[in-house]
Amino acid sequence: MAQAVRFYETGGPEVLRLEDVAVGDPGPGEVRIRHAAVGCNFADTYFRSGYYPVQPPCGIGVEGAGTIVAVGEGVAAFAEGDRVAYNGSPLGAYSTERVMPAAPLFKLPDGISFETAAASTMRGLSATYWLTKANPMMKPGDTILLHAAAGGVGLLAVQLAKLLGLRVIGTVSNEAKAEAARAAGCDDIIFYRREDVAERVKALTDGAGVTTVFDSVGKDTFDASLKSLKRRGMLVACGTASGPFPPVDAFQLMLQGSVYFTRPAFADYYADPIERAELASLWFDHLSAGRIRVEIGQRYRLEQCVDAHRDLEAGRTIGSSIFVI
Repeated sequence: MAQAVRFYETGGPEVLRLEDVAVGDPGPGEVRIRHAAVGCNFADTYFRSGYYPVQPPCGIGVEGAGTIVAVGEGVAAFAEGDRVAYNGSPLGAYSTERVMPAAPLFKLPDGISFETAAASTMRGLSATYWLTKANPMMKPGDTILLHAAAGGVGLLAVQLAKLLGLRVIGTVSNEAKAEAARAAGCDDIIFYRREDVAERVKALTDGAGVTTVFDSVGKDTFDASLKSLKRRGMLVACGTASGPFPPVDAFQLMLQGSVYFTRPAFADYYADPIERAELASLWFDHLSAGRIRVEIGQRYRLEQCVDAHRDLEAGRTIGSSIFVI
């Protein structure tokens, strides 16, 4: 038997339950993993609330790290005893052990701990494709605007952006988060609750605006994000913490300076095996070499899953949140 967090209806954090579950043996193309640590991501709240369609009852969580304890038929790339990390469906990462497809797995370099992997696989690989693929026109020396710069993805994205030669303007809500963002390498800080984001961006860029905005907030920041772009800049809509982005008006994009809008999905950038290997290598090489530091701001036990989701939705977290098994 194992323990797993499940929910039987969508709703608030209180719908989450920790239960004893039977795990079973892996089938063809599957592995059984014993988790050491599991990622707790804001995206998990979308599944729990029903914003991302699910069919309860079901598990929750898409990111974990641990050791393979059994391998199913047809799995050639992994073996029992391999240290692995993953981000991907099906849901069920909030568990002590699970059976899952082998396809989303990444072999974990020896120098990366399970906690670091659980805190950064989804976030780090997301930041990697955002910054290297989402806007092909972006180049070293460009200035970007990164919302939620002190969040789990934000702190990793700041560090990766600096390694890529970018100037980073980050938005945060308070001084503690500003300190974390600056420590990660953020060049300029905007306090979005008390400053006009677009006006500050223009002031910091001599009126030009930024090449790219990475917006993980959504509804509340959409207008300011568009107004912060330079001519032919790109808004990368990479999250909806405040709610969905409004419908995009093509005429507004033209008036704003022939700007671009994209809503990328992780799966579409990691579907091609060659591109997947390239992006994973870039991320894990930086992590192994110590060029990127992972800030684990919150550690929870599985039985604290309700508190973890409440903290995420209230904006009380800094850096990454994980469950320690």
